Amino acid sequence: MDQSESRSRDPNAPSENGISEQDFQYKKVDDNNNNTDKKEEEKVESIEKIFESKEVPSWKNQLTFRAFFVSFILGILFTFIVMKLNLTTGIIPSLNVSAGLLGFFFVKTWTKFLEKSGLLKQPFTRQENTVIQTCVVASSGIAFSGGFGSYLFGMSEVVAKQSTEANDGQNIKNPSLTWMIGFLFVVSFLGLFSVVPLRKIMIIDFKLTYPSGTATAHLINSFHTPRGAKLAKKQVRTLGKFFSFSFLWGFFQWFFTAGDGCGFVNFPTLGLKAFENRFYFDFSATYVGVGMICPYLINISLLVGAILSWGIMWPLIEDRKGDWYSAEYKSSSLHGLQGYRVFIAIAMILGDGLYNFFKVLGHTAFGLYHQIHDKNSRLVLPVGGRSSSPLDSLSYDDQRRTQLFLKDQIPIWLAIVGYITIAIISAATLPHIFPPLKWYYIVVIYIFAPTLAFCNAYGCGLTDWSLASTYGKLAIFVIGAWAGSSHGGVLAGLAACGVMMNIVSTASDLTQDFKTGYMTLSSPRSMFVSQIIGTAMGCVISPCVFWLFYKAFHDLGVPGSQYSAPYALVFRNMAILGVEGFSSLPKNCLTLCYVFFIAAVVINLIRDIVGKKWARFIPLPMAMAIPFYLGAYFTIDMCIGSLILFIWEKIDKAKADAFGPAVASGLICGDGIWTLPSSILALAGVNPPICMKFLSRKTNAKVDAFLTS
Repeated sequence: MDQSESRSRDPNAPSENGISEQDFQYKKVDDNNNNTDKKEEEKVESIEKIFESKEVPSWKNQLTFRAFFVSFILGILFTFIVMKLNLTTGIIPSLNVSAGLLGFFFVKTWTKFLEKSGLLKQPFTRQENTVIQTCVVASSGIAFSGGFGSYLFGMSEVVAKQSTEANDGQNIKNPSLTWMIGFLFVVSFLGLFSVVPLRKIMIIDFKLTYPSGTATAHLINSFHTPRGAKLAKKQVRTLGKFFSFSFLWGFFQWFFTAGDGCGFVNFPTLGLKAFENRFYFDFSATYVGVGMICPYLINISLLVGAILSWGIMWPLIEDRKGDWYSAEYKSSSLHGLQGYRVFIAIAMILGDGLYNFFKVLGHTAFGLYHQIHDKNSRLVLPVGGRSSSPLDSLSYDDQRRTQLFLKDQIPIWLAIVGYITIAIISAATLPHIFPPLKWYYIVVIYIFAPTLAFCNAYGCGLTDWSLASTYGKLAIFVIGAWAGSSHGGVLAGLAACGVMMNIVSTASDLTQDFKTGYMTLSSPRSMFVSQIIGTAMGCVISPCVFWLFYKAFHDLGVPGSQYSAPYALVFRNMAILGVEGFSSLPKNCLTLCYVFFIAAVVINLIRDIVGKKWARFIPLPMAMAIPFYLGAYFTIDMCIGSLILFIWEKIDKAKADAFGPAVASGLICGDGIWTLPSSILALAGVNPPICMKFLSRKTNAKVDAFLTS
């Protein structure tokens, strides 16, 4: 559950928004039980029959100015939120509910105003709503895949100084607005073109579920029914209330942060000794909201990891100071205690990531084999534009959706020419941005990238699990080792990670959007264009937002600071491991890394063997690894969020299901958007007036004696 895995969207979105799944359920026809299923299907309300009287706009009419204007505004909002999460813990929850809800609210308000003025030319449709949601997620997604909290910032001098290896000039690339924008433009579109020819295979022939895409479609469909629109208004009102509270709470806290270690974020709520070991509640509205969105198992796994590391392991290892590592090293040195924290976390992340990589790869291979060779299946690989399943064997909803999905084709030649053109431009441009990343490294990546993009998109359709950062880590090790330590292997590995992550991440995102479009009767062309425009927006918005953080907060990337960018150090140390090997690790660190790598694999294996019933009681290794480096403070915030939701569900489950996501989104958005004015205040040199610090009685007596002397 690192940055990519944590972005997985909640497959239960329809029920979260208080809409009964019965209202929007459609049933697929099993080949062996056509007659039975058709009879059962007649009893189930068809979503497309609800919208039967409404004309489906052409793909061009789905792409409106107001849709992209609203997408641009929301893209900026969500980029600030994702960037803050990137630079604090790297845990990014699903923001699709918020994007869909706010998109619906803004355009509905816009169209109502125009309708009253008599100026409304085109009504607001669910297809336009889908375009907004696609564009916003594509735009804010660049804040993740762009590596501002991981590989890209890991290239900087700030992060490089935290280790003694590979911190020479050829392995360092400091952030600059121009090269960051240029880099993103040449690598962010390849993934889109790589999966376009496979959209029919994924959606129509293989009927992959894409749980997140399906959930988002249910959400958007529900907004455009009378009952759904009424509930959406209430949800927006709730979101607005908690947005205002969260924003004002962030503003209030700012007044007490005049110096280092000041403010509510350093409140020793569990005592000073616990505070020293990073166990405290830091009053973060963002992570309380994140805790309300993330599943209970994630939050408990984080807490278990925090207790295991900061409560047990690190104090025991610190007692070995002078034996296992030199007493001269500070706790922040990678040759000291920090080395154990970082590299054991890396071992668990790699163990979990590789296990899930092979697991999803196995699912993908098995699924492909089953789809192509199963004698009972009517599905075959498509030939030309021919549908592989007779329309008369499908439900009414599927017939309608398949007909419109196949209507607006995206020419395959366009995808091939687009991919080759961008690949050539990229291979010629990237070596100028990153000299150690030779053109032939890039060509090799682009030869294998379409296959890996397909594997990620197919696996995501089966499991809702994107392994973008795992593919990126593989690129770090392969390209870094190929380049070698004497030829800037660390920088080459990190840059290669960025190329790979952008391709596979955008590929799975686009196929999710094709599924959403399929279920809302949105044209594949409008989805593709929306994704391209959203990606282009993100290539400009994300670097600008990061640049604001970079210039406003001078301790960005420093361990223990407000924005410590923990994954930047993790990714850089992975690159160092790939190039330099294990010689620089502290004593017994490698042994512990092996133990935790194997433990991560074994725990995942046990989870899969015991089945879903018992797996929900077994912690996730990826989630456990995150607090190993960061501490327990944010896990306590998230567990409080879980506790609030749990109590709310016990009191009134229906209301908690309907308004819980809105409350959580309001808390996340309000605190996230506060970073914009706080950044502007910092750039303008406006400092908070008060420093609120907490001292022990003994230290306080010394301070009083010093001040009165």
